[in-house]
Amino acid sequence: MQDVEIIHRIDALVEEEHRLERDHASTGLDETNLARLRELEERLDQCWDLLRQRRARRSAGQNPDEAEVRSTNVVEGYQQ
Repeated sequence: MQDVEIIHRIDALVEEEHRLERDHASTGLDETNLARLRELEERLDQCWDLLRQRRARRSAGQNPDEAEVRSTNVVEGYQQ
């Protein structure tokens, strides 16, 4: 996946996240929508991680196409 594709994926996930939050602002999210929101957050973290990996590899003179999507357990375990 190329950088531009990752960025488009991030944009689509953020749009869905915002739509979900906006549509349920007055009523709150039910269990199904809470689960979907959590899934969106995890997918976003994976996409951002992949994009950072690709940029770091490129900066280091390495092949960015060798970057891999890491599991949610890995990306959710990073400290901010």
